[in-house]
Amino acid sequence: MRQRINEIKETGLIDEKDVNDAVVIKVLKAYPSYHGTYNSFDEVKTYLNTISNLYCIRNGMHKYNNSYHSMLTAMEAVQHLTNGGDRNTIWNINTENDYHEEK
Repeated sequence: MRQRINEIKETGLIDEKDVNDAVVIKVLKAYPSYHGTYNSFDEVKTYLNTISNLYCIRNGMHKYNNSYHSMLTAMEAVQHLTNGGDRNTIWNINTENDYHEEK
């Protein structure tokens, strides 16, 4: 964890004294599954949005995001953290039915 804090500190985004806590959780086979109750995922999103300090980006969104979309969701989360706003703007990235990789 120390290495991650140092890397972020070097970017100038944080001051080390402002870091109160950090955690890494590694879970085997954590990639999203699209069967079972996935059709109820809107309920999960609604619940997740009630957790004030949780911003889902990449795998936490349980949808395919390439690196470009992952960066966009991260940037949108930072905008939300700094300026507030509607969390659905984060969830609405890459909701198209086609992917530009196929074009």
